[in-house]
Amino acid sequence: MKKFQPFGFSFLSGILLWASWPVSPFTFLIFIAFIPLLHLADKVVNKRKFFLLSFLALLTWNAITTWWIWNSTDVGSIAAIIANSLIMCLPWWGYRVFKRKFGQRTGYVSLVLFWMCFEYIHLNWQLSWPWLTIGNVFASQPGWVQWYEYTGTSGGTLWVLLVNILLYELLKQLQHNNYKIRGIKRSLIINGLLAIVLPLAASFIIALHTETPMNKPAGVIIIQPNVDPYGKFDAGSVSTQVQQLITLSESQLDSNTRLVIWPETALSAEDVFQDRLLSYPAYQPVFNFVKKHPNITLLSGIEIWKNYGREKTTNSAMLGGDNNYYDNFNAAVALKSGVAPEFYYKSKLVPGVETLPDFLRWMAPVFEKFGGTTGGYGSQKQSSVLKQTNQPYIVAPIICYESIYGEYISTYVQKGANLLTIITNDGWWGNTPGHKQHLHYARLRAIETRRWVARSANTGISAVIDEYGNIMATQPWDKAAVIKYNIPALQGETVYVKYGDILSKIAVTLACVLVLWNLVLMVRKKFVK
Repeated sequence: MKKFQPFGFSFLSGILLWASWPVSPFTFLIFIAFIPLLHLADKVVNKRKFFLLSFLALLTWNAITTWWIWNSTDVGSIAAIIANSLIMCLPWWGYRVFKRKFGQRTGYVSLVLFWMCFEYIHLNWQLSWPWLTIGNVFASQPGWVQWYEYTGTSGGTLWVLLVNILLYELLKQLQHNNYKIRGIKRSLIINGLLAIVLPLAASFIIALHTETPMNKPAGVIIIQPNVDPYGKFDAGSVSTQVQQLITLSESQLDSNTRLVIWPETALSAEDVFQDRLLSYPAYQPVFNFVKKHPNITLLSGIEIWKNYGREKTTNSAMLGGDNNYYDNFNAAVALKSGVAPEFYYKSKLVPGVETLPDFLRWMAPVFEKFGGTTGGYGSQKQSSVLKQTNQPYIVAPIICYESIYGEYISTYVQKGANLLTIITNDGWWGNTPGHKQHLHYARLRAIETRRWVARSANTGISAVIDEYGNIMATQPWDKAAVIKYNIPALQGETVYVKYGDILSKIAVTLACVLVLWNLVLMVRKKFVK
């Protein structure tokens, strides 16, 4: 049995990570989830075996937490889960190296720095998939992490890693002392308790004393049309979908309504060009609706094309049969009577589905074969807000996957956004944990920016979330529905909005120093010989 014991510890770590993840009620398990891996790092001498065991733990976590990706892309989901698990092994590999070379304390420091460095890189490189950023684990427990307005999710990652390390050290002391409390270092017990209790107490105090100046609430209507995403792009269904959206919107409109929100790709007719949008026949009922209600702004997801002529002006532009270059955008449009349409083009595209990293362009035919992208969507490089005259809301038009990028979302607020609007189409995954996790991640964005969130999801779950991450109104999955809510337009900037992800940047810097220090020692040792 001892031969298989290390594999038991490996799987236990993966199971604990999964069991703590939103929307599980057992979030507290995250504080012991890495202890089995720490134990393996101490006991397993063979470096290849340790790499395999850490990979199995992280693969277990990835697979049973994000298996639902399979519903939208089968082969792609397998590749993503395996690749993500392998990349996650790198901080643990670094930890093992530094622990054996420089001792346990330096090893612990290296683990924290390398993991936070990995998460920050994974948020910002072209193959980004930050769904399992450790700090996201508290998404369904916003009362624990009100201090995210200072640190963002990297603060949660740091908290989890430190508590796991302290509890592991306490467990080792207990084991050494035959599980008797007497004889255990008092400082170790106190530090462990403080590491858990102080962040919780700080969160409680911050929630009590946070006061954000606001404008007078105005009416917002959020539409959830519940259209099958696998059939919504059929040409014959466009007019029916448009009429349903208008009917649902008008069912709740009143004199206080200032903003109506439709979900991602709510306007999904084929071959609609931006410069000819207002003359497109299938969308005339939409423009008539806006004209009929001049006080409202309609924010909607839209598929839109741009024609660049004979010059390839963007990397994503595709060559058409007429020798002109085109970009197709997953976009948001703001429509208001008497005002020219404003557009936002989704910036954070889903790797392998909406875009390909530059270093994987050679694999485009493979991705296309298995349901991925070849040319991909066009995008804009930075966030931008949508603002119109006589409109109380300066809108952050966040499209789907973008809502898991905390630092990116903060840039909307830097540009004046007083309301976060998330338009999404989570129906690709079916009724799985995916759409529930996605909803709860939005609660963290509310805390980080101290902005209300209005979330319109095609098949659900649509919601209104206050600046503390509390869900104030919601409509369930798989139901055509409307949310009507008076939402305040908040002002002010949090520390996180002003300065971004400071903790991660410090961790990246220190991780680089640690690696360079090791390299210098290696070079000196070589030349001394």
